[in-house]
Amino acid sequence: QVQLVESGGGSVQAGGSLRLSCAASGRTFSRFAMAWFRQAPGKERECVAAISGTSIGTYYAISVKGRFTISRDNAKNTVYLQMNSLKPEDTAVYYCAAAEGLSRVITTPGYWGQGTQVTVSS
Repeated sequence: QVQLVESGGGSVQAGGSLRLSCAASGRTFSRFAMAWFRQAPGKERECVAAISGTSIGTYYAISVKGRFTISRDNAKNTVYLQMNSLKPEDTAVYYCAAAEGLSRVITTPGYWGQGTQVTVSS
């Protein structure tokens, strides 16, 4: 069982930066691949970034590649999403997710956080 708690959301102007954090419970954090999803009003939830348990493998959606960076600190049971050059279209609720396996966390995560709002104004 994994419990996930996100933090770091907020409001920022276009071009600005935010860093999201997701703290996970449990002693087996390194077994889990982690991902960040987002859902904007009226749109489907999409995976924007994912990272394997050892940080060797990563995935980025085309829409965020080069602007967002996912990282993790297994000693702190925490995964991060550094978001730079933010655009109004990045506005969404951002969710942390976990699953055993990078491909699985991108498609069908088994664990979700409660979400944190990110609002980017023009």
